[in-house]
Amino acid sequence: MQEGVAGSLDPPERHSNPQALLIDMEEGVVNEILQGPFRGVFDSKQLITDVSGSGNNWAVGHKVYGCQYRESIIEKLRQTAEHCDCLQCFFVIHSMGGGTGSGLGTFILQILEDEFPEVYRFVTSIYPSGEDDVITSPYNSVLAMKELNDHADCVLPIENESLFDIVSKINQMTNYGKLGSTVKPTSLVTSSAGGIKTTQERPFDAMNNIVANLLLNLTSSARFEGSLNIDLNEISMNLVPFPRLHYLLSSLTPLYTLSDVNVPSRRLDQMFSDAFSKDHQLIRADPKHSLYLACALLVRGNVQVSDLRRNIERLKPSLHFVSWNQEGWKTGLCSVPPVGHSHALLALANNTCVKRTFTELRERFMRLYKKKAHLHHYLHVDGMEQTCFSEALSSLSDLIEDYKQLEAANCGPALDPPRLKIAM
Repeated sequence: MQEGVAGSLDPPERHSNPQALLIDMEEGVVNEILQGPFRGVFDSKQLITDVSGSGNNWAVGHKVYGCQYRESIIEKLRQTAEHCDCLQCFFVIHSMGGGTGSGLGTFILQILEDEFPEVYRFVTSIYPSGEDDVITSPYNSVLAMKELNDHADCVLPIENESLFDIVSKINQMTNYGKLGSTVKPTSLVTSSAGGIKTTQERPFDAMNNIVANLLLNLTSSARFEGSLNIDLNEISMNLVPFPRLHYLLSSLTPLYTLSDVNVPSRRLDQMFSDAFSKDHQLIRADPKHSLYLACALLVRGNVQVSDLRRNIERLKPSLHFVSWNQEGWKTGLCSVPPVGHSHALLALANNTCVKRTFTELRERFMRLYKKKAHLHHYLHVDGMEQTCFSEALSSLSDLIEDYKQLEAANCGPALDPPRLKIAM
């Protein structure tokens, strides 16, 4: 579930036929998809929509629409699962700030756990910015966080602010021609008139395109051949040592697609360095100055295992891993790169730096909750009580405390990474 999905480029797959169930309590976005260029990708029978929306209220999405559409959701999930030859996992894509994404999105997680308890649940959660125009987004996000803590196997948190920053950098690069870049007229970062998009011209397609590329790289091993392909379930098995600490920081390089911007390809070793740079993270964080529990590197293209080992050894001195998992690396090699690229790299890290995002979210929540502002909009919904807020706040605070305790038990300075030497 997500408000709009942008397309991305990958070569034709060898056998996969992904199944999707689109759910939104406002039919406008789903109708836009069905009338757009990707209408042939989705099964028009696998849709659940309403008219009125959830009113930016987690309680309406979770308590009202969850109960109202439960049986319909279960039936369509079963139909979708029956079309899968090998059901590896479920991906839930949703936003945290609104009512449907946060409320109904996390209700679906409970359904998946009840109906398919043995199938892993991966969640891509889009976190609102601190200046979000939905005033109740801190409530919705914290209430949703409790459900993510309890029912998800892996969560890939993504911040709207980070996506916007990345798109702005791409626009800046194309405007000023850095690195000799040029933009194609039909690019996602250009307008329909062929000029550079401005921030007023709806950057959501380009922002969603980054998320789409993240998921394409994450699932590449399931869709293409490779010398070291990994099962999606191995990510959870190797990167989540404690069940509640299942939030994985994602970084992607390159961040753009060459269908959008003609920029010279990065050298392979530089791409590994980029993946650990805060400029390439999909949340605002600096993992090099925080604690790693584990890390996965998923590489696409003509890359050798020796290239992986060399770069891991080069980067290890600058990364602070927990004392009991110094060799906590998981690697995957898929031989098929994205269209227009020679290589691509997705890094997934279980790192305590996500604590910053959660702490800031709690602070925004408390600014409203101390005044009991807007609570009445939630409490008039059947089944919603004020204890839901206190329990959600307690769950988030416990999660933050878990990260703090890990850092306290493994304190130590992180060193700056060695710089690449360029031969003249």
